[in-house]
Amino acid sequence: MRTRRRPTLSAQHPAAVLFDMDGTLVDSEKLWDIALHELAATYGGVLSATTRQAMIGTSMVASMQLLHEDLGQPERDLQASAAWINARILELFRDGLQWRPGALTLLRAVRAARIPTALVTSSARALVEVALDTLGRNSFDAVVCGDEVDAAKPHPMPYLTAARLLGVPIGRCVAIEDSPTGVASALAAGAAVLAVPAEVPVEPCADVHQLASLAAADLELLAALLGDRLPDAAFGAR
Repeated sequence: MRTRRRPTLSAQHPAAVLFDMDGTLVDSEKLWDIALHELAATYGGVLSATTRQAMIGTSMVASMQLLHEDLGQPERDLQASAAWINARILELFRDGLQWRPGALTLLRAVRAARIPTALVTSSARALVEVALDTLGRNSFDAVVCGDEVDAAKPHPMPYLTAARLLGVPIGRCVAIEDSPTGVASALAAGAAVLAVPAEVPVEPCADVHQLASLAAADLELLAALLGDRLPDAAFGAR
């Protein structure tokens, strides 16, 4: 994997760290694989690998649209498919979630440093409530779920909402993401971005630092990602 050169270290911490969930903190994409392939089979089809990759990081409605189109069944009811997936994924989440490498250590370090944190996910609140049994209900000062914002990733609204809830300028926040969709959302909001690709590659970008694993991330790196941004960066998108 190509990564940018490690930035010059800075002593200043971020105003907040904003964490994506699926594929970033927990290895849940494999569970989504199970549910999505099962639903496709129920509809008498097979979900293609290309379409499955395109779903990563998107909203439930967008994912169901992709699935229906991939199966050649665009007339199917989006809400019915979403309800089926939500019920199945809840079962799979309750069986337990595995942390991504380095994720728990980094989250604990951020919390120990008393840096505000938010969970910013495209998953619905019902799924997130189950995931919080693994992630820890005291691990985040704010939680933004996909069904609680008017526009989902890649729109900047989820990350702008998290910054607003925390009362911090988005330009002094670091967002941690695993997918191109999530990265696009965080960049559009104006956050500094750390990408840790899991299932889908993230194209190299001058504004995004990439790591192969969060095991290589620490507080110094998160501070360094802010670069020369002004401490009084305005709220909202750049």
